[in-house]
Amino acid sequence: MNSRLISLISAYSQRWLRPLTLGLVVAAAPFAAAQHALAVDAPEGTVKSQHGDWQVVCKDPPPGAKHGVCALVQSVTAEDKNNIGLTVYFQKFSNGTRVLRVFAPLGVLLPPGLGLKIDDKDVGHAPFLRCHNFACYAQVVVEDPLIEQLKTGKTAIFIIFQTEEAGIGIPISLAGFGDALAALE
Repeated sequence: MNSRLISLISAYSQRWLRPLTLGLVVAAAPFAAAQHALAVDAPEGTVKSQHGDWQVVCKDPPPGAKHGVCALVQSVTAEDKNNIGLTVYFQKFSNGTRVLRVFAPLGVLLPPGLGLKIDDKDVGHAPFLRCHNFACYAQVVVEDPLIEQLKTGKTAIFIIFQTEEAGIGIPISLAGFGDALAALE
């Protein structure tokens, strides 16, 4: 009787535990992918020049346009969490509008938005506008006072939240921003 009971238990475990194990592996896969996706990839395009810690990156012109699209770009990871990164784009459009766009990792808490400090002075917050399959981004139109802060400052700290209680400050070097901006214009 013991051998029959063992045989039934063995058959039962093979019938139910394998699918359960496979289900757990399949369920865990998105979490593993999400951990990998926390670091935002480097920008696409061609690096035209390097100015301090900033790159001027250009893409081919979109259909119907005469000129390529260029931006100042810097990609960094958090000092204490190397799997969490940001990519910062500063772009000037043909109509003169200047935009700062920050790409943050998926999984960021959206309601608090993105905080910004320059040289330990609070500059403000920007809401996240959209999430793509690779990142979420916040965007602001940049006026002259912020341009001056970016040109004369040493460090910008962008603050993202993974929970309501835990903000993560990610420093961005402003070294070379002024020269890169001059090269962009």
